[in-house]
Amino acid sequence: MKALLLENIHADAEKALRNRGFEVETRPGALNEDDLIAALEGVDYLGIRSRTFVTRKVVESAPHLQAIGAFCIGTNQIDLDAATEAGVAVFNAPYSNTRSVVELAIAEIISMARRLTDRNRDMHEGRWDKSAIGSHEVRGRTLGIVGYGNIGSQLSVVAESLGMRVIFYDVVDRLALGNARRVDSLDELLEQAETISLHVDGRAENKNLFGAAEFAKMRPRALFLNLCRGPVVDLDALYENLVSGHIAGAAIDVYPTEPKSKDEPFVSKLQNVPNVILTPHVGGSTLEAQVDIGRYVAGKLADYEDLGSTSMAVNLPEVAAGPKVADARIVHLHQNVPGVMARLNSVLAEHNMNIGSQTLATKGHQGYAITDVSGDGYEGLLAQLQDLDETIRVRVL
Repeated sequence: MKALLLENIHADAEKALRNRGFEVETRPGALNEDDLIAALEGVDYLGIRSRTFVTRKVVESAPHLQAIGAFCIGTNQIDLDAATEAGVAVFNAPYSNTRSVVELAIAEIISMARRLTDRNRDMHEGRWDKSAIGSHEVRGRTLGIVGYGNIGSQLSVVAESLGMRVIFYDVVDRLALGNARRVDSLDELLEQAETISLHVDGRAENKNLFGAAEFAKMRPRALFLNLCRGPVVDLDALYENLVSGHIAGAAIDVYPTEPKSKDEPFVSKLQNVPNVILTPHVGGSTLEAQVDIGRYVAGKLADYEDLGSTSMAVNLPEVAAGPKVADARIVHLHQNVPGVMARLNSVLAEHNMNIGSQTLATKGHQGYAITDVSGDGYEGLLAQLQDLDETIRVRVL
């Protein structure tokens, strides 16, 4: 099987896949739609990070594509509906870089509170401005976290250990950790928080979640961070509030549009604004995180190829498959309709196949069955299973 890894995915991912028998091609940057379609010729498994967009056109132009590995947390750069309809499994790394993002957020909160960006600039320009004006401890200040998932909740714990008071808002009812307190609305959080950090996902309804109205409701001289998704924040509105002084500082790691590679220039209205930290989407980019992500997602892709396992798949029914208990394994992704398993097993019976083990999971409109079989009736079996009206994709391992 051939895998294509883009965007400087850690070398451990390539090594892990090669050790599992894959042929691996790597490319350093992201690809646009047309180039990606051309590059996927003969490719079974694709690995990307956040800058490569896998559109419906890409999926439909790559019928041999088995799975996509997002070597990051987010999957909004992948058309999940198209992948699901085509039976292409999608895996990501929801936990591997959580700590890295949290540590960057903490570092930026302290840096903005102490105005380290301004002090650093002054020193490089030869100005010795030893002053406590505008410099604060974070201890005792209120951190408001918007989105209390894996990253937001861990940020809560670390911030509290520094003596910060933590409140959070999430549309999902989540358990508060430590002494953190849930608030009932975003407006309530904006009224109380002296520092606000966003940790929401990239779903369409979160676009421009933070705009002029939200910034206006923030406490005067509050700090603002976005380390989640670029389209969530109206950067023009943020700029106006920074220039007016309503917002005392901001740290931005993600942007509505981002360069495809280091060779493209980065341009933003936020450049050269005092007490603003701009980083190039590096929240999860530590060596430790990239090693963990590389190994984790590569392992998921290899397990899908070797075992048919969909454990932790983003879009398909999840079946955690162990080693085969019979001669062969049939993995069958199908429409989730009544009677489909009876028809599948009827075909196996016609070919005199004995079932050693069978596991089924369903999710929405799809079902996924892993069946270990023994027998000598393999001739024509795969073709007959493919001909079932409900079949989306079938493999014999």
